[in-house]
Amino acid sequence: MTVSCRCGTVVFEAIGTPILSVACHCESCQEAGRRIEQLADAPPVLDADGGTAFVLYRKDRIRCVGGGERLEAHRLKPESKTRRMVATCCNSAMFLEFTKGHWLSVYRDRLPEGAPPLQMRVMTADRRKGVELPDDIPNYATHSGKFMWRLLSAWVAMGFRVPKVQGVPA
Repeated sequence: MTVSCRCGTVVFEAIGTPILSVACHCESCQEAGRRIEQLADAPPVLDADGGTAFVLYRKDRIRCVGGGERLEAHRLKPESKTRRMVATCCNSAMFLEFTKGHWLSVYRDRLPEGAPPLQMRVMTADRRKGVELPDDIPNYATHSGKFMWRLLSAWVAMGFRVPKVQGVPA
């Protein structure tokens, strides 16, 4: 699977089946999405309902194969363990990384073809006031047991390793 910024300068290669395809409605994702969308000519980050759609991959199954030097970290707070990487060439949000985690949350719109359908919405208790979510997929007020199980299962399969993503600045 190819993952790329809008202009094609930053390119990732992802192999294997993703861990999960999810939309997050937490306050942090909403705030980060608003901030990134304010960058010059940035493509949308937030969905119409205020959620942020991600495809989660194991860190050992994704690597930057071009343009990694164009990635810039955005953090809500300087001390945050979570960084959102943006391609400075076109201000495309590429991924969210919990730096101590074993997975990478790729912004779903960065998978130009073949993005898996959403499987669930999480943190819906934080959604914007007045937003009614459809019941086409499960909507969880927090991180569901199924969400956590999928992450834990992937970590077990990785031998409890937490690798760095190849080709991405530290």
